[in-house]
Amino acid sequence: MASSNSDSVSGGDVAIAIVSVITIGAMIIAVTYFIYKCVKQFRSKRNNASINTNINNSTAINDVSTLITESWDTEAGTVNRFIEDILKEKPMRFTPQNLKDFTSNYAEKLGSGGFGVVYKGKFPSGVQVAVKILNGTLDKRAEEQFMAEVGTVGRTNHINLVRLYGFCFESTMKALVYEYMVNGSLDRYLFNTNYEIKFEKLYEIAVGTAKGIRYLHEECEHKIVHYDIKPGNVLLTPNFSAKVADFGLAKLCDRANSQLTITGARGTPGYAAPEMWMPMPVTDKCDVYSFGMLLFEILGRRRNLELDKQPASQEWYPRWVWQKMEQGLIGPILLQSGIAEIDREKAERMCKVALWCVQYQAEGRPPISSVVRMLEGDEEIISPIDPFAYLASFSPASYSSSSTGDSSSQALISGSKLAA
Repeated sequence: MASSNSDSVSGGDVAIAIVSVITIGAMIIAVTYFIYKCVKQFRSKRNNASINTNINNSTAINDVSTLITESWDTEAGTVNRFIEDILKEKPMRFTPQNLKDFTSNYAEKLGSGGFGVVYKGKFPSGVQVAVKILNGTLDKRAEEQFMAEVGTVGRTNHINLVRLYGFCFESTMKALVYEYMVNGSLDRYLFNTNYEIKFEKLYEIAVGTAKGIRYLHEECEHKIVHYDIKPGNVLLTPNFSAKVADFGLAKLCDRANSQLTITGARGTPGYAAPEMWMPMPVTDKCDVYSFGMLLFEILGRRRNLELDKQPASQEWYPRWVWQKMEQGLIGPILLQSGIAEIDREKAERMCKVALWCVQYQAEGRPPISSVVRMLEGDEEIISPIDPFAYLASFSPASYSSSSTGDSSSQALISGSKLAA
């Protein structure tokens, strides 16, 4: 009997132990699951509120429900529908009062142009911004540029692209809010003798600009063609890193069919590819052409076209560079640009890449990814062919007959005639 009781007790103890282990295990699982849910919820809230690390909610963000106001006209309503889609991405919407607060009532003006005025500002967190106030009521063209700016750069995130924090679109105010670039744009350092950057840093700026364009063309969700690559649209950080800016002419493309038909001349004379001035489809290669023209200006630290400051043979710098490279002479280019012998290899690489980029036929230009690799020395650069052979077809007679034509076309023919 004693043995039986002992066995019974031992069996009960084992059962109790098993139940205890199961209970404790269940509690551990429950606690672990609870902690997991809490962490997941916290991360979700943190991600949803990440923008608030820079901007005070009470002063910077309006509810999306205020996007459409019945008093707005039909065109404003169209832009509002566009804005509703964009707000699902990254840019934030600000009110006129937000902008007034950010800029301390527009105290410091940074610059102005046909688009409007740019003011220096600061978020409550201390982050500096540039606030671009657009002129008056948006006409059709300005409306397209506003939507292009928000709809392209607003979808991007790259170290070599300027960041768009947000925008304002109200009946009384249209504006864009960007990160502030303390060193301004590249043209200041290329065409102003009061500023100077060493060639090594200029080379880094060239590579950074190419990487920004590569992201637009090949790496972001939708291909983006910028259409206006030039020194004035390359902004510089405090350590002189390049950031591509000004997407007012940019356009989203279908990667499967990147040809676009452009109505009317677009881009900037002197940088725009030949096909931009013609009634024919254009591709992302127009950005490659413009980048090539930018490379020439970085290389020479001068504008490509200078009628009064240079000998006749150097008035159009790209053609002069080709003539020297064709003769196998890099020395005169280094001397004219003040480039040290230590930078000879990089300068020659830049010359060859620029000459490939500005080929007259778009299919003769390399993709921007190859441009980056060639600049960085990761891809061999074969000797370029003459990108200016087509200029022989332009005669003084053809130039004179164009005097009544479109001013943009005249600019293209004038440059061609001069170089020929």
